[in-house]
Amino acid sequence: MVADILVVEDQADIARLVRMHLEMLGHRVQCCDTLAYARQALSARRWDLLVLDLGLPDGDGLALCAELRARDPGIAVLMLTARGTEYDRVRGLETGADDYLSKPFSVLELQARVRALLRRAGLAGAAAAGEVLEVAPLRIDLSRHEASVRGVAVALTATEFDLLLFLARNPGVVYSRQQLLSEVWSYNHEGYEHTVNSHINRLRAKIERDPAQPALIRTVWGVGYKLCPEAAA
Repeated sequence: MVADILVVEDQADIARLVRMHLEMLGHRVQCCDTLAYARQALSARRWDLLVLDLGLPDGDGLALCAELRARDPGIAVLMLTARGTEYDRVRGLETGADDYLSKPFSVLELQARVRALLRRAGLAGAAAAGEVLEVAPLRIDLSRHEASVRGVAVALTATEFDLLLFLARNPGVVYSRQQLLSEVWSYNHEGYEHTVNSHINRLRAKIERDPAQPALIRTVWGVGYKLCPEAAA
């Protein structure tokens, strides 16, 4: 899959490095160094993946991520951050990023993350026509890459969709964060467990009647998460 990737990074050396290694994978890459330039590029065309630095000279990348998610939940977002605290990383994930890399990062890890994000996005059209999974009150249309709750459509990112689909295929089964990282994100690293937590929180905000007291995606303390069909909730 050849993807169109927008890189928003104000440090020229990092932008060149990212562009070079993504082009080595065969992708088409454009770089922007400001939020203003990035907004123009995003308005001009559809992108498959946004590689977004949080610290930009004319504003915070989180604002751009939030804007993008409001109008295009389908685009994959990989966040780059020099901010070392877990709070900053979680904030980025809960704003709508699918994954993150902390600077300095390995170019091999960059390539692996990009492959995983694009693979998930590419699976949207891979399901057989008409393939639908129903786990009350959820209805997941795999071929259309759409989900609804009690008949109401829910806008999900590619990663949120894959996470919900994985849980819905295995209702009642408890999965640890490490298992979900391995199955949904395709990597295994303890340091990224809050990636799972943030995506679970985002899913709950979209599908639960009361996200503060979730009935569908339940936490099994000390173990992980499970999806409970409404009839069994």
